[in-house]
Amino acid sequence: MKNNYTTEDLLSLYEEKGDGHYGERISQTEHALQCADLAKKDGAPEPLIIAALLHDVGHLLADLQNEERFDVELDDDGHEGLGARVLAPLFGQEVARPVALHVMAKRWRCTTDPDYYESLSATSRATLQAQGGLLSPDVAKRFEAHPGFESALALRSWDEKAKVEGLDSGKIRDYEELLTRLSFAR
Repeated sequence: MKNNYTTEDLLSLYEEKGDGHYGERISQTEHALQCADLAKKDGAPEPLIIAALLHDVGHLLADLQNEERFDVELDDDGHEGLGARVLAPLFGQEVARPVALHVMAKRWRCTTDPDYYESLSATSRATLQAQGGLLSPDVAKRFEAHPGFESALALRSWDEKAKVEGLDSGKIRDYEELLTRLSFAR
């Protein structure tokens, strides 16, 4: 893995590896585009739209799902942390923080709203245990006090809704200007 990524590196990564499905019925690129589109439609600020677009970039970087032994119920690729580490130097914490916390937001939602678990896709339910499962009451309260709590919940909401087969949400290059404009490495 490289130390410093550019917006071009990220766009190329989606073009090269984004066709993978990773347990869902749509590709990683389709999921990213749908998630960003939902964020835009909800009037999210631009950094949160980028976070929605790139929230699963860690899956593409880790690429464990292509290994024979990978089991979504047992193996966690730590994609949220990996993605946040790559995005922070390029876009700052407004983008990296929601990415880092979107799995914790899933765990919190499942802990605080048992019906939420039932709304998850089969893959999201399967990965919950590998990602740490439900939260203890103390951890849930600490997460609620985190400065990134609200943006992480918003991203989590879009994340789960962004799994619609056959929905055209554009192309990854449609976000090139926004990514470049908000990037520190113009």
